[in-house]
Amino acid sequence: MMTNQNNPATKLYAGIEAGGTKFNCVVGTDPLNIIARGKIPTTTPEETLDMTRDFFAQQISEHGEFEALGIACFGPCDLHKESPTYGYITKTPKKHWSDTDVVGYFKKELGLPIGFDTDTNGAALGEHLYGAGQGIDDFVYVTIGTGIGAGVFANGMPVNGLLHTELGHMIVARDKQRDPFEGFCPFHSDCLSALACGPAIEARWKCSGHDLPEDHEAWDLEAHYLAIMCLNIAMCYSPTRIILGGGVMGQEHLYPKVRKEFATLMNGYMMPPIALEEYIVAPGLPGQSGEAGALALALQANR
Repeated sequence: MMTNQNNPATKLYAGIEAGGTKFNCVVGTDPLNIIARGKIPTTTPEETLDMTRDFFAQQISEHGEFEALGIACFGPCDLHKESPTYGYITKTPKKHWSDTDVVGYFKKELGLPIGFDTDTNGAALGEHLYGAGQGIDDFVYVTIGTGIGAGVFANGMPVNGLLHTELGHMIVARDKQRDPFEGFCPFHSDCLSALACGPAIEARWKCSGHDLPEDHEAWDLEAHYLAIMCLNIAMCYSPTRIILGGGVMGQEHLYPKVRKEFATLMNGYMMPPIALEEYIVAPGLPGQSGEAGALALALQANR
């Protein structure tokens, strides 16, 4: 296998942060040294996967072959290597993408060792190695964007059991008078993702969250749902830290709202023994957690 044509001693790795809106593709020597980036819109599997393959083919022609590929993928996904559907996106709210063999496609097209995990586990890995989860073995990373998902780390490793964690589909209490919106998820009308993901905000208020002013009632409602989520995470996993990332959390005024609502909901019971500003935090790699995790998965796959 060839290495970097410009420097034969340098090993190159490829990563995909495969999200419901776009595939962020990266090439680098490690997660902190990126030499190329590309963004592919998430349309149909055929179109998106082919465009991603073509991006990497162009990078190979310019820089040389890769050692391995890491994929941090939206899901749900089959993470069990002994399963006949390992590497698949399984049943998903994302139209057209159910039962898509992501790992199989890239094995066939690129012929590389592949590291594969969920997008949220990948982002959590990036934060654990290089961001707000450094030095912390027990934390939860949540992304609030096209959907809502979480990577749970315990004892320095992602928690995956019979399937994998899917915190975005926890059922939350909805006050139908305060929030008559029926929900955005085709599987569960009152799950967290149905009520608080980016598309749910847009569907409820008839405009993008980016166009809503900071004092709009949307943000108090959003903070309420995210605080319920944080309460459930605290009670179920007792993490040392909760990291909230994703496009919706680009609204930085949400963080103090979530912390305040979290304290109200906890009502003095089992409150973290640290300041909430240190407990519910922003990512250390804003916008780059997933790509760092994808390249880390590539490095792991090449060991």
